[in-house]
Amino acid sequence: MIKVGIIGGSGYTGGELIRLLLNHPKTSIDFVYSTTRAGKALSDAHEDLLGLTDLTFTGNVNPEVDVLFLCLGHGNSSNFLNENEFSTNTKIIDLSNDFRLENDSNFNGMEFVYGLPELNKEKIKQANYIANPGCFATAIQLALLPLAASKKLQKDVHVNAITGSTGAGVSPSATSHFSWRNNNISWYKPFTHQHLGEIGESLKSLQGAETSLIFMPQRGNFARGIFVTAYTKFEGTLEEAKKIYQDFYKDAPFTQVSDKEIHLKQVVNTNMCHVHLHKHEDLLLITTAEDNLLKGASGQAIQNMNLQFGFPETEGLNLKASYF
Repeated sequence: MIKVGIIGGSGYTGGELIRLLLNHPKTSIDFVYSTTRAGKALSDAHEDLLGLTDLTFTGNVNPEVDVLFLCLGHGNSSNFLNENEFSTNTKIIDLSNDFRLENDSNFNGMEFVYGLPELNKEKIKQANYIANPGCFATAIQLALLPLAASKKLQKDVHVNAITGSTGAGVSPSATSHFSWRNNNISWYKPFTHQHLGEIGESLKSLQGAETSLIFMPQRGNFARGIFVTAYTKFEGTLEEAKKIYQDFYKDAPFTQVSDKEIHLKQVVNTNMCHVHLHKHEDLLLITTAEDNLLKGASGQAIQNMNLQFGFPETEGLNLKASYF
C-alpha cells in the first residue's frame, strides 16, 4: 500500500480524490490537509462519506508520504510548495494550472511532466512530478490529438464546449447557484480561456506547427460533464478519419471511439472519454464527452498515479456511469 496525502480536500476535486482513494486497492490515505477544517471529519465537507471513513482534516502534513495530490486554487500550488518541503521520494500530482505550460514546468528543481496519458504515457511512468491537465483541455485535446499526430490538423479549428456547474468550484458564485443556472445557458471567456495554452503546446508537439483554436466555452444547466464539438477541414473520408482515431487510441483504455453519436450520460461518473466522428462535405466534426471531475480532474490524477507506480492503468477506476 502506498501512503497518500491530499492538500485541499474540501472542494469538488478533493472530494472525488478521497472517494476514489478510499476504494483503491493499493492506497491508504495518510492525511487530508485543510487550513479551515482542521479537526473536522471528512464527512463534514463530503456528507456521502458518513460511516465510510473516520478520517479527519488536519493542519499538519507528513513530508514522507509516497504521493501528494495538490487540489488547490490556481496559483496556490507553487506557494504551498515554496512553504513546505517533501521527501525527494514523494511523487507530486498537481491539479491546478501552475505547472502545465513548458515555461512553468521546472519549479524549484522539480520537473513537472504534462499528465495527459494519451499523449505522454511513457514520460508519466518515469516522472516524479505531474501537472494534471485541465478539464476543458483534456476533452479538447482528445478530440484533436489524432489529427495532429497524423499531420492532418488544419490551421483553424472551431471548438464549442459546454460544462457543468461543478467546473466553477464548490464556492457559490453569481453564475453557479441553482436559481441562476437552472433552465439557463451562457458563454464565458470567449476565445481567451486559460486552457488554450496547454492545448496549443500539445498540438504543436505533434503537428509541428501552430494551430488556431477558436474556442467558445459555455455554462450548462447541469452539474457534471463536458460536451465538446470541434470541426475543421479534412480532406480524407470518414473511414480514413476513423482509422486515424482508432489507431491513435488503441492502447488508451479510457478513450473510446464510438460509431454511434454520443451523449453526456454515457460518461458522467466515469473516467471515460467517448469520441465520435461525423463528416459533412469537407468538414470533420469531432465530438467528445467526459466527466469534468473525473477524466477532467481527479480520475485522471489517479490514472497518472497508477502509471507512476506501475499499477494497472485502470486500477480503482472501473466506475459505472449514471446512465438513467
